[in-house]
Amino acid sequence: MGIIIQIAQFFLSLSLLIVLHEGGHYLAARLFKTRVEKFYLFFDFLFPFPHLLKFSIFKWKKGDTEYGLGWFPLGGYVKIAGMMDESDDKEALKQPVQPWEYRAKPAWQRLIIILGGIIVNVIAGFFIFAMVFWTYGEDRMSPKNMPYGMHFSDSSLFDEGLMQGDAIYAIDNQEIENYTDIPRMLLLDDVKHMSVLRQGKSVQLELSPRFKNKLIRAAGAGGILEPALPPIFDSIVPDFPAAKAGLLNGDVVLKVDSSPVRSFQDVQAKLAQPNQTVQFTIQRGADTLLLKATTNNEAKIGVLPMLGTDLEAVGFKFTHVDFSLAESFPAGISLAYRTIADQVKQFGLIFKPSTGAYKQVGGFKRFTELFPEYWSWKAFWKLTAIISLILAFMNFLPIPMLDGGYMIFILFEMITGRPPGEKFMEKANTIGFILILALLIYANLNDFIR
Repeated sequence: MGIIIQIAQFFLSLSLLIVLHEGGHYLAARLFKTRVEKFYLFFDFLFPFPHLLKFSIFKWKKGDTEYGLGWFPLGGYVKIAGMMDESDDKEALKQPVQPWEYRAKPAWQRLIIILGGIIVNVIAGFFIFAMVFWTYGEDRMSPKNMPYGMHFSDSSLFDEGLMQGDAIYAIDNQEIENYTDIPRMLLLDDVKHMSVLRQGKSVQLELSPRFKNKLIRAAGAGGILEPALPPIFDSIVPDFPAAKAGLLNGDVVLKVDSSPVRSFQDVQAKLAQPNQTVQFTIQRGADTLLLKATTNNEAKIGVLPMLGTDLEAVGFKFTHVDFSLAESFPAGISLAYRTIADQVKQFGLIFKPSTGAYKQVGGFKRFTELFPEYWSWKAFWKLTAIISLILAFMNFLPIPMLDGGYMIFILFEMITGRPPGEKFMEKANTIGFILILALLIYANLNDFIR
């Protein structure tokens, strides 16, 4: 059920952003009295092959524009009269130029039409961020307020001197206000050392040149760090192995088999195999009990950790910040700017083979996994804002067939006073088509391999 909810959230988010992006082109075209022949959510052909399997689920026409829902849910498009686009309608471009066509407009108007989608994506990103701040506020937690420290996902990070339960509280002498900033800082900044709390004492760690490479690999495997949760069974799922074994809500786990545990994640790590019988040493009030449970076919026993405000009872301290409507807009703009800046840094890492970041490029599966396995409007809107800004950045890249590629051609025309030749444009678009197709295949193949 969880994966279905993730897919539904991603599908809804992507559909909304496609309409917004293409709507940006549409509105800009209409602003300059340019005819828009089609406006489609999803493709009515087998993208990126515009002449294969051409049909729509439904469509209607209003004025000069055909609106429709395509059958191939990989994107969407607007067909602007007199412009070479995804539909690859070369015959229309052989006809005499009409005043309502894209190619009849001055270069500066065509530039705005091309950038319309990117502009809307950026505006949507910061606006959604602002509304999330206004509606939900922001929860922050300092690493110093994590009584169980942090849980690290990859054992290779321990080569740098990290230990399970450490709490990273400063990076290059900059103290961390919110632990969620730590992965971004470690991955994207040139970090030399960090300070951790270890059993109440401060420890300084000097990082090796290969630390970032290890971190990128760990992030690609599904994450870097999270707060270590108390080894307490907060909920027992009925009819699962834990309930049948006699485990109860509130049981504190001291050991799994003969291994002591200090966090709920430690317990999870010991339950890695299906149909595995383990012995729990449990503290229940003043009693110490030994109980055995056997994992099911999915290596689960049906126990849930303490989460949310319940953690305050065991020493976690959260800070909730509310934003007025006036305060939410600068906060949204700031977060949008940081998100785009992070995208630029990540893109730079991909082109440094030594980092191995190119191996972590993901496709649709990776985007789907960003969403939680339960429906959360707060998470949905925040991730939609992030994806909107990612789409803006990707479309801005100077690759033919993307908005950024068209932008480069128009800027060339504005500087030189003449447009690129028709044959050059055709070859450039062919190269862009191949690059985009190769990137789609590579990203989704990475998902499959992982």
